[in-house]
Amino acid sequence: MAIKLGAGSHPSRGHSRRRKFAPMADINVTPMVDVMLVLLIIFMVTAPLLTVGVEVELPKTSAEAMSNPEEPVVITVTSNNVIFLQETEIAIEVLGPRVAAILLNKPDTTVFVRGDASANWDGIAQVLAELQGNGITKVGIVTNTKPQGEPEQKSN
Repeated sequence: MAIKLGAGSHPSRGHSRRRKFAPMADINVTPMVDVMLVLLIIFMVTAPLLTVGVEVELPKTSAEAMSNPEEPVVITVTSNNVIFLQETEIAIEVLGPRVAAILLNKPDTTVFVRGDASANWDGIAQVLAELQGNGITKVGIVTNTKPQGEPEQKSN
């Protein structure tokens, strides 16, 4: 009497070797959701840091805010009449030509001037004159809006 031992002798082993596994058809979205949530948190944290400008206290007016889809060209005059183009300190003599060079590619762009509420008007007027002297006519002055019900300030 002979007994054959081998691959086919055990019924469960032979059966499992012949069975083929089908690929899983489901997509696992958990890693993608994790990555998207991390990116969302990163953008939420860094977005406030991307605001352009030097810290100044803007005067309050009753005018409504303007919308501008492009990145603005911003000139800031601080309370001690230091001038900044975007976030870089700049001398008044080179301000006009530098802004004119920036606007060569975008001639319809408005230049925004931000002046500290306690700044000397002479410094802001010099900036406006320098811009006008270099052919820059689309200029806006940036202010904060006054809360409703706040009385007008009278000057003596």
